[in-house]
Amino acid sequence: LALLPIGILDAGKALLDPHLLLIGLGVALLSSVLPFSLELEALRRLPTQVFGVLLSLDPAIAALVGALILHETFDLRAMFAIACVTLAAIGSSRFRKRIIA
Repeated sequence: LALLPIGILDAGKALLDPHLLLIGLGVALLSSVLPFSLELEALRRLPTQVFGVLLSLDPAIAALVGALILHETFDLRAMFAIACVTLAAIGSSRFRKRIIA
């Protein structure tokens, strides 16, 4: 909504093109509605420790997709940061499991 006035000034009536609106709807569904819905359904069905481990892999998967599809390159510091975040999340879910048990 914040960028809508800028888009209207720049593109005007082209924003009402049905093809463009369909693409926008597809992007909206695939980028937020579908992932959040699937994540909430997984949270209901999986044990919290398993969900935590899977969720901790998000940075690593995002980096892998960025490298494969967008041809991004990561320096050693970025790879180390991704590994630290993933290991910390896995460690905290394992540690929490021992405290609860």
